[in-house]
Amino acid sequence: MKKAKKYTGINIQWPISELILSGKKSIETRTYPIPPDYIGKELALIETPGKSGKFKARIVGIITFSDCFKYSNKAEFYNDSPKHFVTPNSKWAWLDKAKWGWRIDRVVPLQAPKPYLGRKGIVFTKNIKV
Repeated sequence: MKKAKKYTGINIQWPISELILSGKKSIETRTYPIPPDYIGKELALIETPGKSGKFKARIVGIITFSDCFKYSNKAEFYNDSPKHFVTPNSKWAWLDKAKWGWRIDRVVPLQAPKPYLGRKGIVFTKNIKV
């Protein structure tokens, strides 16, 4: 039997997580840059239900980011919509606050989701066994 590997986790709400797992979404957007220690590092992708999911948080894959960059303006941000799927009507729309793009380098979906019972947030999701 394989020994479980430990990861730091990143929370991504459903259905955005599904776009990442399918390979359609190649840029994750946030209002802050990725912590440098996490660039090129495998992270556990923790799928959270948000307001519309009918499940509890679960680990659904392993994700790696290659780098991140700051969008210089709203037009540049929305030009990348086909890569990050954020539109002006989205709850993640540009709201005159800096937006960062985290380039997704690799995603490996798990064969079956694993329950995640810990606290949410990258600060708390250390040493997750997958």
